[in-house]
Amino acid sequence: MRAAVLGRPVAHSLSPVLHRAAYAALGLDDWTYDALDIGADDLPVLLAGLGEEWRGFSVTMPCKQAAVDAADVVEPLPRLLHAANTLVRTDAGWRAENTDVHGVGMALRLAGVEDVDSAVVLGAGGTAAATAVALSSLGARHVEVAVREPSRASDVVRVLDVLGVPATVTRLADTGLAAPLVVSTVPIGAQPALVGLPWRDRHTVLDVLYAPWPTPLAERIGAVGGTVVGGLDVLFWQAAVQVELMTGRQPPIEAMRRALDAAVGAS
Repeated sequence: MRAAVLGRPVAHSLSPVLHRAAYAALGLDDWTYDALDIGADDLPVLLAGLGEEWRGFSVTMPCKQAAVDAADVVEPLPRLLHAANTLVRTDAGWRAENTDVHGVGMALRLAGVEDVDSAVVLGAGGTAAATAVALSSLGARHVEVAVREPSRASDVVRVLDVLGVPATVTRLADTGLAAPLVVSTVPIGAQPALVGLPWRDRHTVLDVLYAPWPTPLAERIGAVGGTVVGGLDVLFWQAAVQVELMTGRQPPIEAMRRALDAAVGAS
């Protein structure tokens, strides 16, 4: 049986470390997990040409929306988000799932965030929409969406509206970061624009990136005395659910965590 992470770029991905560790711990010696560098336009062609031995994919940028469009069955959560980070082979074809919401929610809870009054989301892509759902599940009563171009925030605002969470959209350069909780979904190449924002020591910041680490944002938050949480926990917990979806087996949490810690320690 075969599975893989796909997107562009994927060379930095630690998903193979997690999934391979899970297969080894579960005794799934006939399962393999690879990294496939493909773009969004390539995804439908790839799926159409695969044999039955392919059982699932972890999907990263820029393929998350394309995964929804190419799937035969779309679960309610990726339908709402119009973003899927998981594709699973079923009798009905490829089923789109989204485990990013679980990953973000677990990362926030492990950081001590149990209840959210207000929050700021930086960015407006598929991960930002998943973050909106996670914040709603933690009771958020208002979310500010800060983006370089406000028109790009429409998908995140739509999700928040469906969930009944009031939203405000601001230009990234103009945000005052009024809420104590901030989640950054901004890619590494755009992070220099975040450094000059009005960060304070009261901020708790989840940066969903994990490589390279520390990011410019993480360094800035540390410098002002705030609390920063990296994206490794997001990666870990979304991958744990993916293992269960693809294999039908409970994920071996301890074995996966040991493998991830070893990989990070060696880098």
